[in-house]
Amino acid sequence: MGRNQLRMRVVLLAGPWLTVSLFGQTSPKKPQQHGRAVSEAALTERERAAQVLDRFTFGPRPGDLSAVMKIGPDAWFEQQLDPASIQDTAVEKRLGDYPALTLTAAQTALNFPNNQIIREIAEGKRTYPPDPTLAAVYQVLVAKYQRQQQERKNEQTITASADDLEAQKKAQKKADQAAALVLAEQLLGTPKAQRMAAILQLSVEQRIVLAESTPDPQKKELIADFSPREREIFNAMGGGPDAAHVVDTELQQAKVLRAILSERQLQEVMTDFWFNHFNVYLNKETDQIYTPAYERDAIRAHALGKFRDLLLATAMHPAMLVYLDNWLSIGPDSPAAGKPKPNQKQAQRGLNENYGREVMELHTVGVNGGYSQADVTSLAKILTGWTIEKPAEGGGFNFDPRKHEPGDKKWFGQNIVGQTGPNGFGEGEAALAYLASRPQTAHFISYKLAQRFVADDPPPALVDRMAKSFLASDGDIKEVLRTMERSPEFWSRKYYRTKVKTPLEFVASAFRATETNPSNPGVIVNTLKTMGQPLYQMQPPTGYPMTADHWMNSAALVDRLNFSLALAGNKLGNTQFDAPHLLASGLLSKEPEPARSGMRRIAVEEGAAASSSEGGREEALSLMEQMVVGGSVSAKTNAVILKQISEDAAGATTADPTQALNTMTALILGSPEFQLK
Repeated sequence: MGRNQLRMRVVLLAGPWLTVSLFGQTSPKKPQQHGRAVSEAALTERERAAQVLDRFTFGPRPGDLSAVMKIGPDAWFEQQLDPASIQDTAVEKRLGDYPALTLTAAQTALNFPNNQIIREIAEGKRTYPPDPTLAAVYQVLVAKYQRQQQERKNEQTITASADDLEAQKKAQKKADQAAALVLAEQLLGTPKAQRMAAILQLSVEQRIVLAESTPDPQKKELIADFSPREREIFNAMGGGPDAAHVVDTELQQAKVLRAILSERQLQEVMTDFWFNHFNVYLNKETDQIYTPAYERDAIRAHALGKFRDLLLATAMHPAMLVYLDNWLSIGPDSPAAGKPKPNQKQAQRGLNENYGREVMELHTVGVNGGYSQADVTSLAKILTGWTIEKPAEGGGFNFDPRKHEPGDKKWFGQNIVGQTGPNGFGEGEAALAYLASRPQTAHFISYKLAQRFVADDPPPALVDRMAKSFLASDGDIKEVLRTMERSPEFWSRKYYRTKVKTPLEFVASAFRATETNPSNPGVIVNTLKTMGQPLYQMQPPTGYPMTADHWMNSAALVDRLNFSLALAGNKLGNTQFDAPHLLASGLLSKEPEPARSGMRRIAVEEGAAASSSEGGREEALSLMEQMVVGGSVSAKTNAVILKQISEDAAGATTADPTQALNTMTALILGSPEFQLK
């Protein structure tokens, strides 16, 4: 199917979402309201269950609606507020494939050295690690670094044409693959327990060729027999010239697995919310080392705790100190600053205001929170000395009194008494606690939460009540969420299924709604990058937007429909999609509805074959919409899907009911209704 055909199908499915010009340009519209009488009708019990699942999970799975209806949405929500009480064995088992995510930052830096470490070893400024396995990895990375440096020198003197160079590269690649294939075949004949030891005994060049150039399926077969740690070692040698990419990959894949598989869905949703709120950029300097621990220890650990603790944990974490440069900030009059140069302004002598500005504008009181530029400068001075011990080696937070700005500071209408020595740390700690307790912060955080979970333009009365709860509970995040979940606005039909899913929410919900095993999380990570949400790679400190105007347009719908067709067509890596199983398991797991008893009989007795006749297609479509969307879809969407299925059936040489069901499911996933939560 061509891109133009996809775009036309998207436009047809999008219906009221898009205004289409003669030139194919589109502009987003808000979902149409259905009239005053309907908007004021109370949600049904099924809709109430759908509401909590849509907003507080990455999407309901088949059977989740019934389970929530059985215990009640409020009881389910209370369970989710206590994630430690929920067993999460499925995702914990999968996370066992990513041992790097359990390491401290210092251990990460040692096991997965970055460019700086490898360069220093190559230049003789640092020694190899004593562990022989790690030393073998470092040898490969140093050799790659040296080769890279030599290639750069050669580029300045080489006289061959671009075509000749390309031909040489292709010939070398072919030779490397042939050599790697021989090595891989030899290793596959070695007992599994001895293979990694055999690899480490190879020459450095052989290790490079094996890790970089082994073709599939031999590479997959070789890696499949490794332990998780052995796979990390192999992958570290296969990239380069650093090894930090291994940690990046594990972090990103673990995020999608948690979103899809975790039973502690509220904790995962809140972890995603807070990471976005306290955003750091994975590729900023040494943040490749620090980001896994940042999410684990600063974000997830405090996602449902007190906001004050969360704020301090993020402020002190090296990932944030690196990202917003506060670790480099030096007080203009501190002992570390030295004497000023002629005509040098004090504010320019080592003081960095990035974090001082963003912690107020984006993390606490908000841009209209009542602070001035002078307050930004003062807060930056208060937070001088907050630095990192040996960041290249994954060192932890360190307060350096020599870098701290001495003397009193005027900030936010207060006189901050200057502290000396180690006590200078208390200035910053007290300032952050003060920000966490401000009414402006209570309102700003409540607004952001309501915007994420209720509406792009949240009702002011709800935000005000949440802010009061924030202040009354000393910033208890659970209490603020309870106030929101118990509010009439949260259960208002006006806000039912009006939030647009982000790419992560859309992709995760598609896997969850169809009970598809995320067997290839790497493909999912790449899909999210294509959709405009590369994980942990939002450069601005604002984080990714949460509103429809950013995510809903014709190009986005094309990408989402492409994904849906690839998923349902078994063309997404090694992901196995099974629409007939979904249809049958869904029917057998719920009580029959009287009005649908005939449909239940047809679908159960004939299975996927029900989709091969016109009547069967309509019956199957209605049921699959209930299974995947959790409710009905528009008549226009139904008509477009049925028309496409009929055209596919008419053009097929032989009837393929399974293919018809797969295509039907893909179009449901790509429909405007599935884009909403």
